[in-house]
Amino acid sequence: MLRIIAFLTLSLPLLAEHGGTKSWLKNMQDLYEKQRAQVPNTRLPHRWSGDNKTFFFKANLDGSEKSYQLDLSSAEVTEAPFDPKAKNSLEPKAFAQGASRGRTRPSAKSPDGKWEVLFENQPRLKNLDSGKTKQLPPPPKGSNYDSRVHWHADSSCFYLTHRTQHPTYQVHLVESSPKDQLQPRHIVHNYEKPGDKRNVSTPVIFFTDDRKSIPVSPTLVKNPYSISDLRWHEKGHRLTLAYIERGFGKYRLIEIDADTRFQRILAAEESDKFVHVFEHCYYRFLGNQREFLWLSQRTGYNHLYLLDRKSGDVIRPLTSGDWVLRDVVAVDEAKRTALLQVSGYYSGQDPYYLHYALVNLDTAKLTLLTESDGTHEISFSPDKTHYLAKWSRVDHPPVYEVRRTSDTKIVATLNKPELKIDWQLPERFVCKDRNNEYDIHGVIWRPRDFQKGKKYPVIENIYAGPHGSFVPKSWSSWSSHKYEMAEGGFIVVQIDGLGTNHRGQKFQQVAYKNLKDSGFPDRIKWMKAAAAKHPEMDLTRVGIYGGSAGGQSSTAALLHHPDFYKVAVSDCGCHDNRVDKMWWNEQWLDWPINESYIENSNRTHIPKLKGKLMLTVGEMDKNVDPSSTYQIVNDLIKADKDFTFYMIPGAGHGAGEAPHFRRKRIEFFQQHLQ
Repeated sequence: MLRIIAFLTLSLPLLAEHGGTKSWLKNMQDLYEKQRAQVPNTRLPHRWSGDNKTFFFKANLDGSEKSYQLDLSSAEVTEAPFDPKAKNSLEPKAFAQGASRGRTRPSAKSPDGKWEVLFENQPRLKNLDSGKTKQLPPPPKGSNYDSRVHWHADSSCFYLTHRTQHPTYQVHLVESSPKDQLQPRHIVHNYEKPGDKRNVSTPVIFFTDDRKSIPVSPTLVKNPYSISDLRWHEKGHRLTLAYIERGFGKYRLIEIDADTRFQRILAAEESDKFVHVFEHCYYRFLGNQREFLWLSQRTGYNHLYLLDRKSGDVIRPLTSGDWVLRDVVAVDEAKRTALLQVSGYYSGQDPYYLHYALVNLDTAKLTLLTESDGTHEISFSPDKTHYLAKWSRVDHPPVYEVRRTSDTKIVATLNKPELKIDWQLPERFVCKDRNNEYDIHGVIWRPRDFQKGKKYPVIENIYAGPHGSFVPKSWSSWSSHKYEMAEGGFIVVQIDGLGTNHRGQKFQQVAYKNLKDSGFPDRIKWMKAAAAKHPEMDLTRVGIYGGSAGGQSSTAALLHHPDFYKVAVSDCGCHDNRVDKMWWNEQWLDWPINESYIENSNRTHIPKLKGKLMLTVGEMDKNVDPSSTYQIVNDLIKADKDFTFYMIPGAGHGAGEAPHFRRKRIEFFQQHLQ
């Protein structure tokens, strides 16, 4: 039977407490302030002296915050006021000057002032000395030229892009309760959905002399999702572009030589499943015009390579091994050095912990700047001779180390945390995945008044999007909604299962055409292993909640694993990937639309629903079409399933994280699991 709960109606009459959110939120905020006050030095105000010989910082080392100075030569720490001329740290991205992008500012007139492209009906090229014009070839049928003209520096050629004109799908929203008017407001916004025709801009090179124009070869950019990052290069008349294939199976760096008319693939990433372009792909042309950097998963792990600009061949791998290069932070071309962010390098540590390293482009020598057993942040002195490394874990407050860049040795450790708290530390827990191949990492949170031997329901916070990993790694005195949930009388867990990011290609690609898997076999095995160690975890009473992709997964838990998960709360879920946005879903489920879209849709499996389900959605969600949730509601009604539903007027994506609904979520779990 249907049980739809209107926005302002409490679903539990016996528990109704009008105005209860205000008192609940104050209680949570008071706990937050109390816990935060018990752990000093979660941040460290600091500066570097103008002569780069002294490090100034403020810290609570003996019960009260004071100002100190560290002599970088002697490592002596003494009380001292801040130097008014002291300088801020350099953030990692400022370690070296950014690359010259090689992009020209659009201009109708050529750099030498002799030519101009006119846009009157069809574009024409005008010789400003003679006044003569010539008409340029028209764009392909169904396309229009962009009026932005990109000239080569020597004014001999330029490129235009033409763009297809397919109608873009529009999502219609009704704002039921606008703040500035009585009547509802109708809002329309463009929203590309999986399988839609996509408008793509494609370049054509034109010449000021009589040479024919050069369109990009359609065989090199077949079925494009995008063609981007177009840039002229100083040496010769070469135009490069980045191409993503629809379905994300190919990513290519393509070069067009305007002098020879030859087009080629300089470098490429290909997979029969997917290439995670938006995080695993990177390139940088070096200023010497002979080399470029290329990020690749060709070994199964993301690593950096130095490639020959002329041949495209690998000169040398710059990193290698069963670990992941997370980011090329900065490149110092003068010193032939790159600053990298890596994870999984130290075999005895959590493979998600972030570390920093320098790699020499000529020798591939890798120098790790951090080593402590935690996840790291770093910043540099203005002259880059020293750096501040901050590391922490979910169960260990931050430690600050000042180190020398030349040999990475510690000059001084500025603090030694001593925990004196009246709440439960989060616990890191690890067990093997479903195949006994990979370590699966997660965290356990307990109530402040946790009693050993007492049984507690278990609540999982899930987000299983293949684009990232989501279990917290750094210290926080208050893990937001997870601590709130624990204070409701639950043991709370969060886990990164197979199908998520940052553990290598094989680990991530479990998600290919398989989003409904959500790593559930790994999550369930992990919780069973944790409960074997901690019998306080009552696995006969397990709930799950999440938003967006986590909303899809939390509902899927009741559809595919109802013997384990009993209650779910799902906010703004992308329950049917055909209704969600194109760019996210085609990465994992491929293109064209195929049977996996149907099989992974929660709508397909609604008749199998068991357990208690609460759904929330904001009526103005422009990230995930709210119809994704409305259609689930419709299917639940047709299937005669009991459920609770809140449509939240005026709210956007993530509406279920508003205080009122965080409280309602806790109460829903309390009603059905306690």
